[in-house]
Amino acid sequence: MDIATIFGVLLGFIVITGAIIAGGGAGMFLHIPSLAITIGGMLCATLIHFSLPQFLGIFSVVKKTIVTKIPPQSQLIQKMVNYAAINRRDGALALEQEIHKVNDLFLVKGLQMLVDGQESEDIRDLMSLEIQYLQDRHSTGKKILEFMGAAAPAFGMIGTLIGLIQMLRNLDSPDQIGAGMAVALLTTFYGAFSANLIFIPLAGKLGIYSKAETTAMEMITEGICAVARGDNPTAVREKMQAFVSQSKREEVKATI
Repeated sequence: MDIATIFGVLLGFIVITGAIIAGGGAGMFLHIPSLAITIGGMLCATLIHFSLPQFLGIFSVVKKTIVTKIPPQSQLIQKMVNYAAINRRDGALALEQEIHKVNDLFLVKGLQMLVDGQESEDIRDLMSLEIQYLQDRHSTGKKILEFMGAAAPAFGMIGTLIGLIQMLRNLDSPDQIGAGMAVALLTTFYGAFSANLIFIPLAGKLGIYSKAETTAMEMITEGICAVARGDNPTAVREKMQAFVSQSKREEVKATI
């Protein structure tokens, strides 16, 4: 679980709410019509822009930014080196016992193809297709969050315009202008707040995790293909370390 995402959102709410309370008049920042215009309008625009299944999938997208299961690179390298040693010593069929020890479905699929005796190029083609569709799904989720981050401030501005129009109708009552202006600006506040604290940061976090998961899957693909070609464990380790930055290669060597 990514504590940073939860901590960041909660701390953001606490900081902004604390500033509002410290400034007095906290009650005026809760205005249901302004919330309806900003959040409701943003959700309606998202429904128009994306299909219903894509829209409903936003919950799993948000979950992806909080709960992630990306194995450490050193662990992947260690596994592939072990698989290469088993393959050279006992043959590919011996790897069938390793399948039951793995929870990663992508790695399970690769090992199963390896046990079935498929060629390395066939394995690479199928696993690369899996990676491509994963990237497409993550890209769609990221686009939804980015769209929501752009739509929220836009509908906040629409709400402000509505409030200003209603305020200008009451120019004959100067004592109501200040309160009317404050209410009109609330929608802009709601839009900027939700976009910059929730939707845009979540889209960025999803992009980071998508890249990390893609890299892990590419490492698995390269390792499985190397084992399928019969490469020795040392060669497999060197190929897998190409995915690791130079500064971290010594750390990886120390763990394997």
